Amino acid sequence: MPTFVIQEKCDGCKGQDKTACMYICPNDLMYLDKDRMKALNQEPEQCWECYSCVKICPQQAIEGRPYADFVPLGGTSIPMRSSDSIMWTIKFRDGKVKRFKFPIRTTPEGSIKPFEGKPAVSDADLDSPLLFTEIGQTLKTIAK
Repeated sequence: MPTFVIQEKCDGCKGQDKTACMYICPNDLMYLDKDRMKALNQEPEQCWECYSCVKICPQQAIEGRPYADFVPLGGTSIPMRSSDSIMWTIKFRDGKVKRFKFPIRTTPEGSIKPFEGKPAVSDADLDSPLLFTEIGQTLKTIAK
């Protein structure tokens, strides 16, 4: 089911130009109504149900109605994201609550160096048909 914003909880990420849900949505569906300073899903029928906006919302103002195979009818699933894990709280319609914690990282935040060991890139490389990772391999081949 598509996500929806609980208007009473949404604070528009405290008046910033772009809300967290706008930043993270892969389909650019989230919109900030600047008159009310509330976010909303402008095209729910286009929602991919990736739950990215639900996970990132600092106010927990975005929910998605979960499917029955994940949470029985009438229940809710609420994620709480930390820097290293996501805690899912499942509330069943009979009042039972279950929590599941899943790691989201295997390395400390900020420790990955994606360009380490890669060749330096220059403006001249923009005219090359090679991909970034192929430039160094081609230089090694030519040197042999």
